[in-house]
Amino acid sequence: MNDTQKQVVQWFPGHMAKTRRLIKESLPMVDAVTELIDARVPVSSRNPELDEMTGKKPRIILLNKCDVADENATRLWLDYFNSHGAHAIAVDCRSGKGLQNYRPLVRKVLADKIRANEEKGMAGKTLRVMVVGIPNTGKSSFINRMIGTSKAKVADKPGVTKHNQWFNIGGGIELLDTPGVLWPKFDDPKVGDRLSFIGSVKDEVVDVETMAVRLIEVLAKDYTSMLTERYKLGNIDGLEDYEILELIGRKRGMLISGGEIDTERAANTLLDEYRGGKLGKITLERP
Repeated sequence: MNDTQKQVVQWFPGHMAKTRRLIKESLPMVDAVTELIDARVPVSSRNPELDEMTGKKPRIILLNKCDVADENATRLWLDYFNSHGAHAIAVDCRSGKGLQNYRPLVRKVLADKIRANEEKGMAGKTLRVMVVGIPNTGKSSFINRMIGTSKAKVADKPGVTKHNQWFNIGGGIELLDTPGVLWPKFDDPKVGDRLSFIGSVKDEVVDVETMAVRLIEVLAKDYTSMLTERYKLGNIDGLEDYEILELIGRKRGMLISGGEIDTERAANTLLDEYRGGKLGKITLERP
């Protein structure tokens, strides 16, 4: 394995340090925190600093992109989070699946707050919820679905939301959007890999062929049939991960001058199709 393959993904733009300050400063203004995570990598897509940053505020966890995650694994994760003091639901923010449960869940989680407001003569006081999550977990898509328009910027790349914004989603609830924030150092190199697989780390700062080979290593072990059927690979037993990448390129006709295989193009294709759910419903982590 060469130095490129050994490198650990690190990415912490300056605006993310600002985001951490914004979260801490805004916390006193909200009643609860909604955290979006990626259902395909529920551990790696959680910022370990958020628990400390958000204190003891009631927490709702949305396992987003459940449409491209392994359904059995998602059920296990819901049980896990709900048994550990959070309130978790599976959603797909692009299609709106599961989001009908969000407003009722907010009111359930904040029942004590609602009752306290009523006792103070402030019945109907707006409930304010901060929305947090690492880049590219779907915060903007979630907010747009909840307000029914496209006021929050949406893009299939990290780093789109740059400032705190308030949105009224009806039902007496306001959401505070925050920019996505990673953390300065990934202690486990596999976390950096998984975040690269799902697109939470910009492709520009990683080697796409290295990422594709690492993804192949995981897929060949846990989702062999999905990988081989998608690219019509046949039996891949005994092949090295890079050889599988070359085979994908060959099967897709990705050749350059001299008949060489364009492995960079094959790598981009694999990552794009994995992110788009075209390989099937895949979860890379289990409770």
